[in-house]
Amino acid sequence: MSAARGPREPWLAVIDMQRIFGEPESGWFTPRFADAAAGIEQLAPAFGRRVVHTRFVAPATPEDAWIPYYDLWPFALVPPDDPLYDLVPSPSVADHPVVSATTFGKWGPELDRAIGGSRELVLAGVSTDCCVLSTALAAADAGVHVRVAADACAGLSDADHQRALDAMALYAPLVEITDVATVVASLSGAPG
Repeated sequence: MSAARGPREPWLAVIDMQRIFGEPESGWFTPRFADAAAGIEQLAPAFGRRVVHTRFVAPATPEDAWIPYYDLWPFALVPPDDPLYDLVPSPSVADHPVVSATTFGKWGPELDRAIGGSRELVLAGVSTDCCVLSTALAAADAGVHVRVAADACAGLSDADHQRALDAMALYAPLVEITDVATVVASLSGAPG
């Protein structure tokens, strides 16, 4: 059996805490967005500098299966610098890297570099049943141990949130469903 590769120091990836998901008038509003944000604000200080944020953005020109997707959601087909795609201001955003992608899943070379190749990742954000799920499974496939802080995530509905958590739990021990208090307790005394 080979040794684990990459650093073991855990990172927090805050998935897509953006205006497009947090504002009630948006077609992509996530009802428990504020609850997820509150959990993230409890988590982030425990990680110190080891926090990265992600942003979902529309492609300049949708291709393939994304064409009918944006036919359903034309309001979201705006440039990446449109205010809809802004991160919601919070203390956890300051001075941390931001990875933007036109895909639901944010795992890939850019996020891997942003976390310094760590093989320990905690996910929080929105939506549990889309971008969090897609990121968790891709990271786990890449050999990263993923913990999902369930109470710092929100889905499009409570039922969708729970179904996504249940699906990710099937990937144990690669993906572990946990909560904010457990993650923070596990980091007590860890360097920032």
